[in-house]
Amino acid sequence: MNRSLAIVLDLALVVLFAALGRASHAEVLDLGGISRTALPFVAGTLIAWIALILRKASGSTVRSGAFVWAITVIGGMVFRMLLGDGTAVAFIVVAAVTLALFLIGWRLVAWIVGRRRDQGR
Repeated sequence: MNRSLAIVLDLALVVLFAALGRASHAEVLDLGGISRTALPFVAGTLIAWIALILRKASGSTVRSGAFVWAITVIGGMVFRMLLGDGTAVAFIVVAAVTLALFLIGWRLVAWIVGRRRDQGR
């Protein structure tokens, strides 16, 4: 997968995470609300991607996914605190698990599919 598509996929999954979180708390699913919820995590994701680009990494490996996940969660929580939003332990756990499934998960699936495709040759 090319880098641009990986970045877009990560950002889309972070926004989906924010929308699912708002929906689970019966919060309004308008553009402003989703944007405010997603913004701290989008910032964390972009910081991770800047680091990957500077390291000339493709960003599509499971290892890169773990890096993007960690920076997204840590950065997202720091930015939420700076914005005056909550960072309760339960929220941190749910965010970490959900974002791991999203940001590491698609890379793991891609790796498995690629490995099976290579074995079939």
